[in-house]
Amino acid sequence: MAAVPAARAQTVDLELVLAVDASGSVDEKEYDLQLQGIAAGFRDPAVREAIRAGPLGAVAVNLMTWAEPREPKDDTGWYILRGDSGAEAFAQMVEGLPRTQGGATGLGEGIAAAVHLIEGNAIYGKRRVIDVSGDGEETPARENMVRLPQARLRSSSFGIVINGLAIENDATSLRYYYRNKMQTGTGSFVMGARGYGDFAEAMRRKLLREIEYRPEMSGLPDNLSGRLDWNTTINVLLKTYR
Repeated sequence: MAAVPAARAQTVDLELVLAVDASGSVDEKEYDLQLQGIAAGFRDPAVREAIRAGPLGAVAVNLMTWAEPREPKDDTGWYILRGDSGAEAFAQMVEGLPRTQGGATGLGEGIAAAVHLIEGNAIYGKRRVIDVSGDGEETPARENMVRLPQARLRSSSFGIVINGLAIENDATSLRYYYRNKMQTGTGSFVMGARGYGDFAEAMRRKLLREIEYRPEMSGLPDNLSGRLDWNTTINVLLKTYR
């Protein structure tokens, strides 16, 4: 079954907003690498298997781009993915998504908009996640707007998890900023990519962890896949923390 817009109330395993950085620090090639990485993630066999393996076998996904705080955010609308054909249709749509955002890094306003997308839809997700990818810290506010601490609190109050993918192209400590300032919710986590060239693989692993929902894995190092058996997990933990 292909990806279809969510036109009526439906129940899914996961509601997921992919909140993509389109601010001025992201050039056209880097923006395209984000879209290509997300499309590749939904083409990954393990990610598709994770979608099928959920109790309902369905996830709802909406890709939103954010940048200048004062500008309206763009989003694809909600799509219900069931089976491989649904994931492929969504991947194809993402690949051709035009860029209309630019300007400052309005991270707080972006998250607030993502919360609104989740709270305002006609979908019931057993889990609700905002997946933020970006390459910089929030730009200092020049006027009254939702800042990151307020957006984080708003998300938490609705029981919405915020995960992060920090693209450490220039800001080498961005993952720690995301962890300390943005990440929230049970099982939430932040992963890092050393640059846009590593984005696709990092996004693949991130989607896998979000869709499979193994919160006990969120404490493992970023370079591990989400698909580890129990014996491997124990061995990794012993090597990591002893």
